[in-house]
Amino acid sequence: MTRTLLVLPGDGIGVEVTEQAMRVVGWFEEHRGLDLAIEERLLGGACYDVHGVMVEDETVEKARRADAVLCGAVGGPKWDSLELEGAPEEKDGLSRLRKELDLYANLRPARPYDALKKKSPLKPEILDGVDLIVLRELTSGLYFGQPRGIETLRDNSERGLDTQVYTTAEIERMAHAAFGLARDRRGIVHSVEKSNVMESGVLWRRVVSRVHAEDYADMTLIHMLADNCALQLVSNPRQFDVLVTDNMFGDLLSDITGAIPGGLGMLPSASLGPMRDDRTRPALYEPVHGTAPDIAGKGIANPLAAILSAAMMMRWSFDRAGDAELIERAVEAALDGGARTIDLAVDGEATIGTEAMGDAVLAELDRLSD
Repeated sequence: MTRTLLVLPGDGIGVEVTEQAMRVVGWFEEHRGLDLAIEERLLGGACYDVHGVMVEDETVEKARRADAVLCGAVGGPKWDSLELEGAPEEKDGLSRLRKELDLYANLRPARPYDALKKKSPLKPEILDGVDLIVLRELTSGLYFGQPRGIETLRDNSERGLDTQVYTTAEIERMAHAAFGLARDRRGIVHSVEKSNVMESGVLWRRVVSRVHAEDYADMTLIHMLADNCALQLVSNPRQFDVLVTDNMFGDLLSDITGAIPGGLGMLPSASLGPMRDDRTRPALYEPVHGTAPDIAGKGIANPLAAILSAAMMMRWSFDRAGDAELIERAVEAALDGGARTIDLAVDGEATIGTEAMGDAVLAELDRLSD
């Protein structure tokens, strides 16, 4: 079966790391019979510079029909000062893709690597046995709620307004997604909110509790406040299996999990939409990190989060779990062999560049597949 893949390299180091991820994808085309129809288009600042918009309508439609979208980071100082009108999905290309494709379930896995334990700020005994997924709601909440904006008051001072909004249906589908993930893992779901001070948190807790009682009573549900969760992620991350939360808290808490593997350069993500009639679903894969304009173009960025995002694409969109595991093993083997980009090195370890790290992963794919 031919799969359709839309590649959106984005801006800054997004272009560089996506290139290495695509080299890995190409290896599977050559060696494992992966049949892809690939198209590449602009997104973010790169798109704005050419077309005057952060994403073209045609790109959104192609993403809607594609089996998968592989995306690099977008944005940077060059475009931050643009005074674009409208809500986030109207002025930010990536937000528009998330919203229009209804990519509501954002999976952000985190686990330690033995070779990188010195890089993590967490003690080795805290890292042992950690394997978790942050499931972040991605298309509602504070980042998309209305009303929003900056208004001028009578005394000519200004007031910024953002609205946190969640509906029963939005919370229900996140709860089902979380328990569905956990059923194939350790069967533990931590639902995270701020029900002590936020009405949306009260509703979130109520709905998740009901879904658990009605459909997943054989599984473990633990409610946790977001501030406590932040502490627990760095003091006792082993307790977590699947952590489900809203858009803003998911943004913050998933970045904290970067301490587990030793940096954001090791964190992949998958954003999944609702099932289509043919049992496929819209999906976008991207590293958690940003465009890092300070190192863009220097060839030193870490491509592993992008490569691991491609592994998630193999698993969730292409139904190739074995190939996903092979990529993950190749990444770990490259690290065990001493491959380090500058963000991963400690104690004077030698470093390699972006392309060389891609070479190291490809070499391990060759070795592991013999």
